[in-house]
Amino acid sequence: MNPERLSSIARRRFLQTGGAGFVATAAAALLGESPEQSAVTSGLKFAGSVTQFPATAKSVIFLFMEGGPSHLDLFDPKPLLNQLAGQRMPDSFGDVITPMGESHSPLLASQRRWQQHGEAGTWVSNWLPHTAQCMDDIAVIRSCWADGINHSSGVCQMNTCSILGGRPSLGSWVSYGLGSENQNLPSFIVLQDNKSSVVNGPRNWSAGFMPAMYQGVRLHEGSEPIPNLNPPQGSGLNQQRGKLRLLDRLNRDFANQHPEQSELEARIAAYELAFRMQVQAPEAVAIDQETTATQAMYGMDRKETATFGRMCLLARRLVERGVRFVQLYHGAGSKWDAHAGIEANHTELCQASDQPVAGLLKDLKQRGLLDQTLVVWGGEFGRTPMSEKGNGRDHNPTGFTMWMAGGGVRGGQTIGTTDELGLRAVEDRLHVHDLHASMLHLLGLDNRQLTWFFKGRPERPTTNEGDFFKRLVTG
Repeated sequence: MNPERLSSIARRRFLQTGGAGFVATAAAALLGESPEQSAVTSGLKFAGSVTQFPATAKSVIFLFMEGGPSHLDLFDPKPLLNQLAGQRMPDSFGDVITPMGESHSPLLASQRRWQQHGEAGTWVSNWLPHTAQCMDDIAVIRSCWADGINHSSGVCQMNTCSILGGRPSLGSWVSYGLGSENQNLPSFIVLQDNKSSVVNGPRNWSAGFMPAMYQGVRLHEGSEPIPNLNPPQGSGLNQQRGKLRLLDRLNRDFANQHPEQSELEARIAAYELAFRMQVQAPEAVAIDQETTATQAMYGMDRKETATFGRMCLLARRLVERGVRFVQLYHGAGSKWDAHAGIEANHTELCQASDQPVAGLLKDLKQRGLLDQTLVVWGGEFGRTPMSEKGNGRDHNPTGFTMWMAGGGVRGGQTIGTTDELGLRAVEDRLHVHDLHASMLHLLGLDNRQLTWFFKGRPERPTTNEGDFFKRLVTG
């Protein structure tokens, strides 16, 4: 039987017969008991830092540009594209399938100015002047490809390795495999930059078929990033204890009737974590504790960069406190999806994200955290060289750019290529499976050995595909 299954059954038996159970955990938290004592009281088993081989990264910050940023206008210059602008795609490139039927549209030139940066001379466009200053720490991967041709399937695959919903997200696998180094905070946290719903919503950070305790916890903007963390005004300690006793009785009755259901375990773990978070979470999200200079580094002193700057700074504070996986959605609601007016669209989004991203890299580095923090940048796909609506670009999953920095990644290198027009990845092609396998490897996890048994079969994070790309660390 799956060891995790045995552990879950043992835990449920403890909850049914242990006497103290949930109320003891809650009361201990309310009365100021230490996290370690509280864990022992509740019977919780926290994942440790036991890796399958030596890790170079301890945590991940995934900067997700939702909607699909244009690699052709950011990191992958194509002189031939500008030479052939206005013409049809040459027949030598074969059939091209795009979601909006724009395969026969004329090629659209890039209006960017390009310059080489860093010791390796990495090409970056003038849309990202701040990120360009960090290229010695960044490995640009120009040869990414995916299967999802629309946003729903693309975002789903970039999060779960599958274009079909229902599987655990990468953050959930990391949470399951490594847990959090801080028992008072979730191991997987999600933030987004506006109130628009990310495509697929919470399914992107779902634990899928694994227990809900491994799902991501979304923080919100404003004075209370974690909803309902603080007790409501007028709610006293005795009233809260009474609620806990009632919940304990209901949970215990349910557990006695349904000993094989895992939802109760996840629910109780969530309550236990919530009580521990009341102690440390308010301090973790207190951005005002940072110096004025640090906040300015992230662009928090400017209107256009303040929102994402705050998110990036919060991400640093979270990994600094032991959170394993932090995912930031920029352009939530597919704002990077520039089917028309790409110049105005990407100009605004780059201005909002460029300085905060660079500030994050610089801040991590100066604090000695970049070596142990893997930073990943990218979207669900790139954009086509063909125009759409005259001044935009369509979705392109066949070739696009992402980058990684820190966490053992060798910066100052460019990996892979797309063809002469930037349509398809042609050299050192890295599928989403390979990208996830590489991220897991840097964390010390083998994507083929990390398993969860579901309905009698072993499930793995990359669906039995994908390999670690060694050049990320060797150059």
